[in-house]
Amino acid sequence: MAGWYEISLASDGQYRFILKAGNGEPILNSELYKAKASAVNGIESIQKNSGDDARYERLTAKNGKPYFNLKAANHQIIGTSQFYASEASRDKGIESVKTNGSSTNIKDLTVQA
Repeated sequence: MAGWYEISLASDGQYRFILKAGNGEPILNSELYKAKASAVNGIESIQKNSGDDARYERLTAKNGKPYFNLKAANHQIIGTSQFYASEASRDKGIESVKTNGSSTNIKDLTVQA
């Protein structure tokens, strides 16, 4: 199963999105956006940039846990991963974003049924 994006509202009323892998695991989180249109633009940026290995910034947190950021061409961070147990796990997370980032399946959880 292919991955998808979920747009949701934060407790302060701002928008965010999560890229999920086909198994439902979150693999990339966005920043908070004041407008839903900005969150959609962020998704479009990930769709455009996720296949380019040069856009991934591989990092280690202060607690020693590896993680990564995906950056746009203008070097702005468009998504941040979770913390991983190892660099190998982080690299698998990057491969998952490369595989699932081009998904056009967007679940808008801000729309009331």
